[in-house]
Amino acid sequence: MIGSLSLHVSRECAFARAFGSGRECWELADQFCNAIGVLQQCGPPASFNNIQTAINKDQPANPTEEYAQLFAALIARTAKDIDVLIDSLPSEESTAALQAASLYKLEEENHEAATCLEDVVYRGDMLLEKIQSALADIAQSQLKTRSGTHSQSLPDS
Repeated sequence: MIGSLSLHVSRECAFARAFGSGRECWELADQFCNAIGVLQQCGPPASFNNIQTAINKDQPANPTEEYAQLFAALIARTAKDIDVLIDSLPSEESTAALQAASLYKLEEENHEAATCLEDVVYRGDMLLEKIQSALADIAQSQLKTRSGTHSQSLPDS
């Protein structure tokens, strides 16, 4: 059973490595091997034809539950990463012509967005000029008002 799982994982990894997701496959294979090793180390003893094996007294009472949760989480996360990578690969139905058409459409959308952005920036610059002009007028008015107030408060000689 373990040999067939290892062979299956190895074949899947070889295939996936060609598509750039080899790291995740090797992580998954490593996690499977570690999980199997922990099961062999911490699994409860079984009797075969009334032969008992000694239990290692140095081991904690029930570490297998913690290990099971840890390896289940690691395996699930890695499997999810692999699924995401596989889903990101182009489908078999995608041909060079379809990809080129998709790229052309994206380029057109990009050009339209760039034109829209240029228009918005132009209108923003116009508004900025109007605001700066209005602020300059307000500053001039305040200066005139202050200078008029000062000239009224000065005594006549």
